[in-house]
Amino acid sequence: MGEKFYVYILLTERNTLYCGYTDDVEKRFNEHKNGKGAKYTRANKPVRIVYTKEFSTKSEAQKEEYRIKHKLTREEKLKLISNN
Repeated sequence: MGEKFYVYILLTERNTLYCGYTDDVEKRFNEHKNGKGAKYTRANKPVRIVYTKEFSTKSEAQKEEYRIKHKLTREEKLKLISNN
């Protein structure tokens, strides 16, 4: 069985959304919570994981992360989360 990759969206204390990709969502979430994740989540503490999607390759996950981060509006991200 091959490695799996995930795109995830976190809800922060300031009611903002943060999107990333990883091969271990829980581990990465804990890194964000402990200030070891992205610069953004050090300033905007995550409170919970609100979206995950699995991919079979890192490249697919990275492309989807880019699409969510750079192409979707907040409203579109919220719709994506509610449809999950």
